[in-house]
Amino acid sequence: MNNTNKNVAQLFIQYLNEENFDKAENCLDPDFKFIGVLGNRENATDYINDMKQMKFKYEILQTFTAGEDVCVWYHINMGKKTILASGWYHIVEEKIHSFKVLFDPRPLLND
Repeated sequence: MNNTNKNVAQLFIQYLNEENFDKAENCLDPDFKFIGVLGNRENATDYINDMKQMKFKYEILQTFTAGEDVCVWYHINMGKKTILASGWYHIVEEKIHSFKVLFDPRPLLND
């Protein structure tokens, strides 16, 4: 198990929870790619700007690692709704290069 990669992912989530967006962005490679259920982002700054507006809160349930990849299952509190989601973080040289999130979007689309 690569604890360094696990720690990078967990620190990133901690910084988002604390709304410390500068430190969160420092965990990301500048050419970071986000692939989500409801949209994608092509760089770290755009992604962090979205997070500054949404201010999601994450409750980590379980973390798995395999080489440069970290998978996290968590509850994401999105304000009016809390959803179960899985995030797949690809980490190279202690920076998150890509992040894919999967969840059932139906509860969000019903409002």
